[in-house]
Amino acid sequence: MDILLRPLFRLIDVVLDLYIWIVIFAAILSLLVAFNVVNTGNRLVYMIGDFLHRATEPALAPIRRRLPSLGGIDVSPVVLILGIWFLREVLHGLARVLGV
Repeated sequence: MDILLRPLFRLIDVVLDLYIWIVIFAAILSLLVAFNVVNTGNRLVYMIGDFLHRATEPALAPIRRRLPSLGGIDVSPVVLILGIWFLREVLHGLARVLGV
């Protein structure tokens, strides 16, 4: 059982870590677009932004619906990252308990 669980927990941990970085890049790109530092008229910027939006919106939309309006400040990426960190800690604790 240990042969399957250790790589599985490691894979889940790496995927969650990559998703945290995707959320961070999406938040940074949205700020850069909002302040006109980068232009979505550029095809490359548009493609990157579209990918980041499609990758993060399914996780961010339910959080945005539940959070109160903070006057234009979007804290949903922070809430999502904190939730992912919590999930990773739960998985690490579970791995320790199972001896993986």
